[in-house]
Amino acid sequence: MGESVLKFGRPAADFNEAMPIGNGRIGGMVYGGVSKDLVGLNEDSIWSGGLRHRVNPDAKEGLKEVRELLFKGDIPAAEKVAFEKMQGVNPNSRHYMPLGDLRLSFDPNENMSFGRFGETDSSEAISVSDYRRTLDISKALAKVSFTVGDVTFEREYFASAPDNALIVRISASKPGMVSFDAEIDGRDDYYDDNRPCDRNMILYTGGTGSKDGIFFAAVLAGKCVGGNIRTVGNVLRVTGADEAFIAVTARTSFYEKESFEAKAIGDAKLVISKEIDEIKEAHIADYKKLYERVSLELKDNAPEASEMNTDERLVRIREKDDNKLMEMYFNFGRYLMISGSRPGTQPLNLQGIWNKDMWPAWGSKFTVNINTEMNYWPAESCNLSECHTPLFELLERVRVNGHSTAREMYGITKGYVCHHNTDIWGDTAPQDKWIPATLWPMSGAWLALHVFEHYEYTGDIRFLKEKYHLIKEAAEFFTEFLIEDSEERLVTCPSVSPENTYMTEAGVKGCMCIGPSMDSQIITALFTDVIKCSELLGTDKEFAESLKPLLEKLPKPEIGKYGQIKEWAVDYDEVEIGHRHISHLFALHPADLITPNKTPELAKAAKATLERRLSHGGGHTGWSRAWIANMWARLYESEKVYENLQKLLGNSTNPNMFDNHPPFQIDGNFGGTAAMVEALLQCTAGEIILLPALPEKWSEGSVKGLRAKGGYTVDISWKDGKLVRAELRADHEGTCRVRYAGEVKDISHKQGEVLTIE
Repeated sequence: MGESVLKFGRPAADFNEAMPIGNGRIGGMVYGGVSKDLVGLNEDSIWSGGLRHRVNPDAKEGLKEVRELLFKGDIPAAEKVAFEKMQGVNPNSRHYMPLGDLRLSFDPNENMSFGRFGETDSSEAISVSDYRRTLDISKALAKVSFTVGDVTFEREYFASAPDNALIVRISASKPGMVSFDAEIDGRDDYYDDNRPCDRNMILYTGGTGSKDGIFFAAVLAGKCVGGNIRTVGNVLRVTGADEAFIAVTARTSFYEKESFEAKAIGDAKLVISKEIDEIKEAHIADYKKLYERVSLELKDNAPEASEMNTDERLVRIREKDDNKLMEMYFNFGRYLMISGSRPGTQPLNLQGIWNKDMWPAWGSKFTVNINTEMNYWPAESCNLSECHTPLFELLERVRVNGHSTAREMYGITKGYVCHHNTDIWGDTAPQDKWIPATLWPMSGAWLALHVFEHYEYTGDIRFLKEKYHLIKEAAEFFTEFLIEDSEERLVTCPSVSPENTYMTEAGVKGCMCIGPSMDSQIITALFTDVIKCSELLGTDKEFAESLKPLLEKLPKPEIGKYGQIKEWAVDYDEVEIGHRHISHLFALHPADLITPNKTPELAKAAKATLERRLSHGGGHTGWSRAWIANMWARLYESEKVYENLQKLLGNSTNPNMFDNHPPFQIDGNFGGTAAMVEALLQCTAGEIILLPALPEKWSEGSVKGLRAKGGYTVDISWKDGKLVRAELRADHEGTCRVRYAGEVKDISHKQGEVLTIE
């Protein structure tokens, strides 16, 4: 199944060295201290309060004024009015928050001398040997082991989806040597109570801000073999045991309304009634059902690195090749998807589900001008379609609030809108006080594209029928919002090219504009999806027909004065040429409006765009570097894919393999995983493309279980950089078009048939 064990030779000194575990809803960060250990705890629905209604009552008046000023070319005045009249009356939606910390303190006795060994330990002297900290991503199992004197201690950590609990198992090589205190350390900001609720259980409860805030209950429960377990105040104490395990369960009012406390206690009682081996086996079996669908094997070109710790290999890859580390990075991305996004949970936010801060960077929200979408780029291609579904449930909430925002802010009666951030409630009003990003009305549309993408990979027509309204209503908004520009094209106004700033010929800096390229590209993809849905579902034919003339009037990608794809309708210069966002190449990736085979001149301009960005310092954030790798793959630039993946791992990856923006953002992990898939298998312009951007350093290998659009499972093997064999297993009867090395084949097949290409 490929390289799968992260290895470290000491406890984590901080969050960026700790190991993530999760069951989709409950997350933990394992530090692995010796005498004192820490597991940072998260639950995916603990956010800072209830839904805020933030639409500015002057927004409709402001919209009219801003449009007039932009068409006059008075950009500073337009931005000033927009800031006053269109910005949310409270600039911030809710933010993600930690549950607390699980702290373990181990009892020194005559056979042990525990002391400082990492940030989580005490300051006494210590004598520890053979310390190892590992995360086996093939089993979703973290471990810590070390020897003190003649006793070897081992801890196992995992978050079980079947048992709704985070588990820590503690054992020793000699009987009676397991003694420790365990507690959940809360935060004054929302701490309510921390008390025993049974002889071996502590109940920790609290709530977040506002009368409509989210309230939670967590239970710390334990069980031991030999020895004794009891509560002492708010501490769970184990003494003289041969082995013990503790479980953390958590429920919130977001999911459970009034019954969250009783359900958290019920979860704890149920899991503690079981044997630890039963719990562990069920967890591993459940996880492997998802993880083992896909495997990647790359030829080992750095056998000398196999015994190195992961953090050391990440430093080494800056200068030297390490295919197996890249293989592990790919597997780690799939591990994070399974651990952080399961059916019935919340989608992956800026940090997945792993956050230690009460006020995290950017609120650890769903940033939907690239980051949240990037989180789900590998979901379908890596055969994890069900992990994609939390995003659609969030979009349902966005839809409801987005209808109100469309009406109150823009005077638009049909469809929904969302700006560049949302939260657990689906808040759609403008977020932040930052002109480069705040007033961008495209996020609902981009998110809706994921609905059709899910259908394209799965062929699930029942899903498409159920969720079609998300696509249709996103499109309806733009049928009213679009206006004609001076060239009679239909454009968005006002908008921005996400987070970028331009310079006019007169030397005026601006962000707000008329018709940025990305907007037209997203709307083109959206209207096209509606038309396809109408044909597939046999519905809304009149609406689909009405979109066709609008589609023709949308601006198409254009080539600018530097041979680049234009970012704005006017061929402005960028103030920061190496900007991290490359929004105007949305048409290249994730869309396929630009491809080397269908639009060679635009593909050449896309290449020039990337070269211009990179030559001026682009790719300096993790997620941006990952996006660039995907774009190079779409251009079939195999060596540039490898170069950017190598830089992603070497320069923008933390010691624990989390992506580093900086600070930590998880989107780069998923973008990097997706880029590796794009190098091996692409689905663009109705074609399945085999090995389109295979790097020379990956000259030999195989991948199994990838998914292709149209409902195919794909296995590929190659040697000396050339295809040996590809097998496509069809979910349905039909025809697929397959491209390899410039040759295209149309292959008819029956349902279940295996198509072989050699």
